[in-house]
Amino acid sequence: MIIRLAKPSDAADMTALLNEIIAAGGTTAHQRPFDDQRMQVEYIAPEMNIACHVAEIDGRVAGFQSLVRPGPESNSELAGWAYIATFVAQDVAGKGVGQHLFAATRASAQAAGVEKIDATIRADNVPGLRYYSGLGFQDYDRLNDVPLRDGTRIDRLRKRYDLPQGGDPEKSKLAQL
Repeated sequence: MIIRLAKPSDAADMTALLNEIIAAGGTTAHQRPFDDQRMQVEYIAPEMNIACHVAEIDGRVAGFQSLVRPGPESNSELAGWAYIATFVAQDVAGKGVGQHLFAATRASAQAAGVEKIDATIRADNVPGLRYYSGLGFQDYDRLNDVPLRDGTRIDRLRKRYDLPQGGDPEKSKLAQL
């Protein structure tokens, strides 16, 4: 497995991966399929981009993870925060792809001075909730009855990962145990 920064030429593979997840339903708030241009704008190179990493297995994109800062319209309370999104191909889910992606994303977040990472997840996305909890994300808020594009109302759980400032994040995590 190779973890690297996403590049424009990854758009088609990333789009196919995310569209497969959207078609399966139940784990993403996205309901409208992506095209390569939308993938470029929303994940590979968004305006507030910190990093977008891909996991490549045997020459194909098997997952990707995006980290972005809140937009300029956000309030000052979100200074130091970033938002994360993770997508892993269904045939490799549960095989460590997400953990490898997060190691790279966490390093990019620390280099960018991020203090807290927000993962907002559908309450019915059991694998996603388990994934973020396993990485050390903690619940901090719940958004009730958020409508999907089709009108279905689903709660969203907001999880937060606090990055240690200065020093090695793994050593800091062990010190907290």
